[in-house]
Amino acid sequence: MEFSPEMLTVYVLIWPVIVAGVLFGIIRAFSKEAREAKREGRDMI
Repeated sequence: MEFSPEMLTVYVLIWPVIVAGVLFGIIRAFSKEAREAKREGRDMI
């Protein structure tokens, strides 16, 4: 199976977008949990 240069370029460029989105989601969820824990006066761990 042979890929065109355009397809390889799209493939290489889309991975950072996917990784950034997942990282953003993890950071967002963690910060939400941290705020809730601080508000409730409990530890994160």
